[in-house]
Amino acid sequence: MSAFLSPLVGGLLIGASAVVLLLGNGRIAGISGIAGGLLGPSRRDTLWRGAFLVGLLLGPILYRMQAGHWPEVRMEASWPMLIAAGLLVGYGTRLGSGCTSGHGVCGIARLSPRSITAVAVFMVVAAVTVFIVRHGIGT
Repeated sequence: MSAFLSPLVGGLLIGASAVVLLLGNGRIAGISGIAGGLLGPSRRDTLWRGAFLVGLLLGPILYRMQAGHWPEVRMEASWPMLIAAGLLVGYGTRLGSGCTSGHGVCGIARLSPRSITAVAVFMVVAAVTVFIVRHGIGT
């Protein structure tokens, strides 16, 4: 798949899955909320949440079946940096009442002022973080 076509197809699939979940289940496709709901005390939504997450995990496997190789993933940061980043993302997700998929894909599509503000904050913080890491503390 070309360098242009692959992200286009991926974006269309993400958008389609968000629309299917919203129309079929009335739920927003925010990954942190879906995964967090599996860990909560209520078990009534377990089936659809599990199915959605399994679908996410099957993506690379389906890619390999189609392309004949695994998607390329390069991590240039150290393990301590990756662990710290993961913990900060988890904290930020709770603080922001959602993640980039919920706010960025679904919230902006619904013209939610809260989501538009959240994504703007995500982007500014991401730019500042990259600047600090690249020019300050390093990886």
